[in-house]
Amino acid sequence: MVVTVNHVVVVGAGLAGVRTVEVLRGRGFTGRITLIGEERHRPYDRPPLSKAVLKGEADTSFVDTDLDALEVGFWPGVAAKSLRAGVVETTEGEVPYDGLVIATGAEPIRLPGDGPQHLLRTLDDAHELRAVLVPGAHVAVIGAGWIGAEVATAARRAGCSVTVIESAATPLATAVGTEIGARTERWYDGIDLRLDTMVESVDEGGVRLVGGEFVPAHVVVTGIGVRPAVEWLADADIDLHNGVVTDEHLRTSLPGVVAVGDCAAWWSRRWATRLRVEHWDTALNAPEVAAATLLGEEAVYDPVPYFWSEQFGHMMQYTGHHPAGERLVYRGEPDDKWSAVWLGPGDVVAAVLAVDRPRDYVQGRRLIASGARLDAERLVDPQVPLRDCVV
Repeated sequence: MVVTVNHVVVVGAGLAGVRTVEVLRGRGFTGRITLIGEERHRPYDRPPLSKAVLKGEADTSFVDTDLDALEVGFWPGVAAKSLRAGVVETTEGEVPYDGLVIATGAEPIRLPGDGPQHLLRTLDDAHELRAVLVPGAHVAVIGAGWIGAEVATAARRAGCSVTVIESAATPLATAVGTEIGARTERWYDGIDLRLDTMVESVDEGGVRLVGGEFVPAHVVVTGIGVRPAVEWLADADIDLHNGVVTDEHLRTSLPGVVAVGDCAAWWSRRWATRLRVEHWDTALNAPEVAAATLLGEEAVYDPVPYFWSEQFGHMMQYTGHHPAGERLVYRGEPDDKWSAVWLGPGDVVAAVLAVDRPRDYVQGRRLIASGARLDAERLVDPQVPLRDCVV
């Protein structure tokens, strides 16, 4: 049965928010829609910020949508302050709703210290950082995760001297583990890579390390992760735990409210655990389910997660949920194109990381979705397509 909803408020004007608006209209919703965005820009994609925009290959990444044609009331430069049942309190006053979409995304973590530190989350961040990546500049990048590696790539390309400071034993350790991260260390040729190194503070003129050493830098970029942007919900009657807690329908504990994108911690039937995935694919596709749920339809969000990273001349594509894996199988050598495949109980494929091997990613995602079991002996041969490894 279709729920009667007259006014939908979408808090968050990133890709997840604007896609939800598009889906609502596409499903025939004719009621009022208000889209609230904290930034003054119109909606844009974030992945190009650390890639094309930072490299100077593009100036914007605006989403190609016509909010006027969709008859959406767009409130740029407005922030949500609090929530109670039926009302969102914003910096421009109260906004009543029948249906609410929480799509406030995530915000980068800052490090202590009085020195200037660049973050890379917004379009303005990307332009500000690009302006200071000039030949001869000494750039200190804190964090060797996905963003840190992409910033280091852009800085080297711009002719900067680069130091990357990482608290873990290898790059990408938090994302995919130290074993795989170790395979990427060779990519940091010409970069001062400091592993197992903790930062105490960002000071004027550089970075102070735990133990007292000072790393001088003209530019400091902090890329140590993000937190779900849910502080405005602290006093609301809604479940929060590593984001906004939702069921497999993206429904929250507050009636008439769904959450989508980086801030949503949703239940996965596939892996019987709660996931919060901070990547473009989630923002693009989860709104289909969020909008359907808001309108009283039955829909389940249980994708095979996917994301990619371009760093040091390599394309990395990841799909699946590697914590569900029990063992790791490599296809190819570290100095060539290679992939890593995580196998779970019964050799069911749990995740695939493909480095310059897009076919492994494409086939791997399909095999994960189907719950396929793989023959590990055939799997190690990079000449054998993944689909031909199915038992």
